[in-house]
Amino acid sequence: MFAARGLSSANTSTGSDVALPKESFSNALTKNIVAVMVWLVLSIINSSMVHTFLRHSLFYENSRYIMFICMVVNDALQLTLVTTLYVISYIFRKINVSVCCLLVMTAVFTTRFTPLILAGMAVERFIAICIPLRHTNLCTVPCTLHLIWIILLLAATPPITDLLITIFKEPPSFFHKTIFCDHSFLFRDPSIYYKNSVFDGLYLSFVALTLLYTYCKIMLTAQAASTSLASVRRARNTVLLHGVQLLLCMLAFVVPSLQAALISLFPQLSLEIRYIFFLLVYIIPRFMSPVIYGFRDELFRRYWIRYLNHSKPNDPYKCQ
Repeated sequence: MFAARGLSSANTSTGSDVALPKESFSNALTKNIVAVMVWLVLSIINSSMVHTFLRHSLFYENSRYIMFICMVVNDALQLTLVTTLYVISYIFRKINVSVCCLLVMTAVFTTRFTPLILAGMAVERFIAICIPLRHTNLCTVPCTLHLIWIILLLAATPPITDLLITIFKEPPSFFHKTIFCDHSFLFRDPSIYYKNSVFDGLYLSFVALTLLYTYCKIMLTAQAASTSLASVRRARNTVLLHGVQLLLCMLAFVVPSLQAALISLFPQLSLEIRYIFFLLVYIIPRFMSPVIYGFRDELFRRYWIRYLNHSKPNDPYKCQ
C-alpha cells in the first residue's frame, strides 16, 4: 500500500509528478472488488464481536477483553483506511495533500497501535499465570485504561512528528497540491525516514522482547506445575499466537524497503507488487484477532455464537 519510506530523496521529492503505470480496467476492477469484499467480510465479523462485547458486562469488566476489543476496533479502522486508500489510488490517482495527510497519519497510527496492544495482552497473560495472586490488583479496569492511553500516545507520536517536520520543511502551498496518496510522497523529507527507522527499531525490539519474555516465563511455569494445566497451556498458545501476529505486523515495517527494491527492479509490475504486499501486510493479519479470541476463547465464543444465531438467552450478565 504505502511506498517505501526508504526511497531516496531524489525520487520522493518529485513524488507528485511520478508517472504511474496504467492497468487494464478489468484488472483494476477485480482487485478493487476483492479488496472491498474482504473489507466487508472482516467488518461484519469485527462488528459482531464488538456488539457481543458491549452486550455483556463480564467482558468490559475484564482487562483481557478490554484490550482485545481495542485491538478489534483498531484492526477494523486500519482495514477501512488502507482499503479506502487503495481504492482512492485507482479512482482519483491523486488527491489533495491535506486529505491524504489525514488518511495516511491515521493509517500509520493504527499500524503502530497493534504491536503495542499485543505486548499489553501478553503481559496480562503472564501476570494471570505466573503471579496469579497479584492479577486482581494489577490488571484492574483503571490500570488497563491507563495502559491503553499510554499505548495511544506512543502510537500517535510518529505520525504527529512526521506532520510537524513536514510543516516546518515544506512551503504552505504544498498542502494545497494534489499527489498520489502515499507515505513517501507525502512525508518526503529524508529526516523523517531516519527518525522512523530509529523509532521502529526500538519499538519493535521492545515488543518482541516482551513477547519472548512472557512466553518463556509461562513455559517455565508450565514445567514447574508438573501437570498439563489447561489454563497454562492456553496462555502459552495465546502468547505464541501473539508472536505470530507480531511477525505479521512487522511486515508493515520491513516490506516498504523490499517493495521499493522490487518496484525499482520491475517497474512495469509496480501495481501488482503493491497489491500483493497490500494483501500480505494489511489484509491477512486482520484475520488473526477473530481466530485468537473469537474462536479459541471458550467464553467469548459461547456468547459470540449466541449473537450470530440471533438468540436471546436469559443471561444474568447481559446489560440492562
